[in-house]
Amino acid sequence: NRSLSNNLNMASSIRFLLSSSLLILFLIAPTSYAQQSFRPKALVIPVSKDAATLQYVTRINQRTPLVPLSLVLDLGGQFLWVDCEQNYVSSTYRPARCNSAQCSLARASGCGDCFSAPRPGCNNNTCGVTPDNTVTGTATSGEVAEDALSVQSTDGSNPGRTVSVSKFLFSCAPTFLLEGLASGVSGMAGLGRTRIAFPSQFASAFSFHRKFAICLTSSTTSNGVVFFGDGPYVLLPNIDASESLAYTPLFINPVSTASAYAQGEPSAEYFIGVKSIRINEKVVAVNTTLLSIDSEGFGGTKISTVNPYTVLESSIFSAVTEAFIAEAAARNITRVASVAPFDVCFSSENVLSTRLGPSVPTIYLVLQNNNVLWSIFGANSMVYISEDVLCLGFVNGGENPRTSIVIGGYQLENTLLQFDLATSRLGFSSTLLGRRTTCSNFNFTSNP
Repeated sequence: NRSLSNNLNMASSIRFLLSSSLLILFLIAPTSYAQQSFRPKALVIPVSKDAATLQYVTRINQRTPLVPLSLVLDLGGQFLWVDCEQNYVSSTYRPARCNSAQCSLARASGCGDCFSAPRPGCNNNTCGVTPDNTVTGTATSGEVAEDALSVQSTDGSNPGRTVSVSKFLFSCAPTFLLEGLASGVSGMAGLGRTRIAFPSQFASAFSFHRKFAICLTSSTTSNGVVFFGDGPYVLLPNIDASESLAYTPLFINPVSTASAYAQGEPSAEYFIGVKSIRINEKVVAVNTTLLSIDSEGFGGTKISTVNPYTVLESSIFSAVTEAFIAEAAARNITRVASVAPFDVCFSSENVLSTRLGPSVPTIYLVLQNNNVLWSIFGANSMVYISEDVLCLGFVNGGENPRTSIVIGGYQLENTLLQFDLATSRLGFSSTLLGRRTTCSNFNFTSNP
């Protein structure tokens, strides 16, 4: 009997020990597990304006060990491409092998060999894509590869801890493709509508919404910001810029707008539906067929960060500038000689300064109906050449360009644009100057 009760006591004490040690494990485990599996709700990267080229440049860390890279931001770019010929050293570089899942994700056709010693960008039995310098319109072939990439998470107000994607897909490119890009950059960061551009790769790596937002700064000395994931998008002094968005549909151009592409490939760029243009209250008479995308992919309106200024097809340019000059003349604003690349310039003599920039006629892009307007005030329409001269920051794109209206970087500055890939919708704020903030007001001081 005694031995039976001893056995029972022993069994119950073992059970007690087991259950209490499991309890202790349970209490300890969640915190360490949470640290390992921290999943960010959003990511943030800085974007600066290069004074010499007027290109927008972002910074991210890639490779093992990590190397900080400067990259020209290309809103409609198809993927990340980097120069792999110069100083590409990484223990985690892996080329994508022919017919692999990576190749199909990158829509990479064909299968190539390399006829020199293996190195990043030059390996046998790999698939290739066409990295595109969209500033110069030059494209070449490049090896698809993957490597580690790290970026800061955010709660929308500050950067948080750094997170990594261990196998981020990108394309190698030869050094010559960097010609025409800002000094010191290593490639281009594509945010376009493909499965391997930054927004889709980040969304699938961290299981967040396929949304991202850009906020370009007008300053060449302070950073603007790009968010991947949903808002809030908070700018000092504690203004959530995502609360002041109007929405318009995004359209897919069925024909690629890249420098080189395969037949049947749609464009990776972001198009919106401009129905008409107004200067103040007056509708500008334009050929409205130019405002739609035709079956060959011509026409329509796209948003671009590689064009420094908005480019208008020549007949639209003439109509808009004539209407603008007439409205300016009614305010006693005098026209002066043009200053390249601008055709339409004015004396600053009768131009008052306001919170929204020079007080000039307002340009409205009328979207899906008369109540949805993209308003372009003086801060985004006028470029100061000197104290005495300011010019309308729109350029003539000539006859029969591929896209009738290309909204360029200057017209996007200090405006929050949110691209929602899942619902194919653009959210856009009017100028943030109206809310007493700017795109350089994101607080890049990290939270621990």
